[in-house]
Amino acid sequence: MPFDVDRVRESEFPWAARGEVIYLNNASTGPLPDRALRAIRDFDERRAAPYRLSDDLQFATLARGRELIASLIGADVGEIGLAVNTSYGINLAAFSLPLGAGDVVLTPDREFPANVYPWMQLARRRGIIYRRIPTCDGAVDEEALRRELEDPAVRAVSVSWVGFASGYTIDLEAIGRACRARGAYFVVDAIQGLGPLTLDVRACHVDILACGAQKWLLSPWGTGFVYVRRELLGQLEPNVVSWMAVKGSDDFSRLVDYDLTWRDDARRFEFITLPFQDFAGMNASLELIHELGPVAIAHHVTSLADVIVLWAASQRDVELVTPSSPRQRAGIVSLRMPNAVAVSAALKKAAVSHSLREGAIRLSPHFYNTREEIRRTLGVIEQALES
Repeated sequence: MPFDVDRVRESEFPWAARGEVIYLNNASTGPLPDRALRAIRDFDERRAAPYRLSDDLQFATLARGRELIASLIGADVGEIGLAVNTSYGINLAAFSLPLGAGDVVLTPDREFPANVYPWMQLARRRGIIYRRIPTCDGAVDEEALRRELEDPAVRAVSVSWVGFASGYTIDLEAIGRACRARGAYFVVDAIQGLGPLTLDVRACHVDILACGAQKWLLSPWGTGFVYVRRELLGQLEPNVVSWMAVKGSDDFSRLVDYDLTWRDDARRFEFITLPFQDFAGMNASLELIHELGPVAIAHHVTSLADVIVLWAASQRDVELVTPSSPRQRAGIVSLRMPNAVAVSAALKKAAVSHSLREGAIRLSPHFYNTREEIRRTLGVIEQALES
């Protein structure tokens, strides 16, 4: 069922309802709904007087976050470890998976650096062979990726679900199936996909998935998670060790028993102390997403992106960097045009928040945006191109 966008704007994003700005920059930083702000303030008020903040409340906040995330991606709660950013999860994959000298790790080229530098460092430390598959204007050559998987030395593939600059959306299910068939680990950076798209980690054969929550999940900086497939949990050990990663650490009366026996679930990878107040805000945002319905959100974002794509096709001087096919895009639409710097300046002057990435204007609408906002934005671009 579609949701009432105007009601959501008035209750959760009043600045948008007042028309203060057209915010189309969710691929950079998502705004916080009012309910998230209230949750953070409430937690901070308790934190200011710690006698009002019990251990039970703190850890219940983290438990609730794991539940909401698990439900969002089709995972079990025990497969979710909370983390402060996407990079944490990619590093976990790089340095906890059993990869060594001579093993090959593949990523597409032109990935966001968070999915490149950990593998480069692993090559330095352990002698793995890191290969990047060439792309065409940011579009992943999925056929070339599958061909590379025929090399028995390939032990892992790590991809961004959605490219940060091009908006190209990879077929996770097809690549995941190919990895599973060849015994290669499948690692996914989901930060630009989760929110504008829906996900079932089991159907996509994902082994490890990393996702910060500060973009499309509309959550505070310093919130996110890592998913680790249950069958892998018993095989992987933390590369960096938190004092609450072990069994028995919930009993604060026996902290010096020193038993290095890992928890059975993904909490073995969590690094305490996490910013509890920010995860309280994340929970509020995720509850909003669940209330509106992830599928309904995805349909709304697609409808907004469609408007931009169709407009671009009608413009002589505008090149659509993002694929036109809805199956190959999510919430990011990137447009290449003459003098993109000047166009970007015109958008800023018109109070349209956006990004300039790799020489293209990047627009990234979300569920609180309207078609009218998209039309107004495209009108600003047209005027800038004519001047």
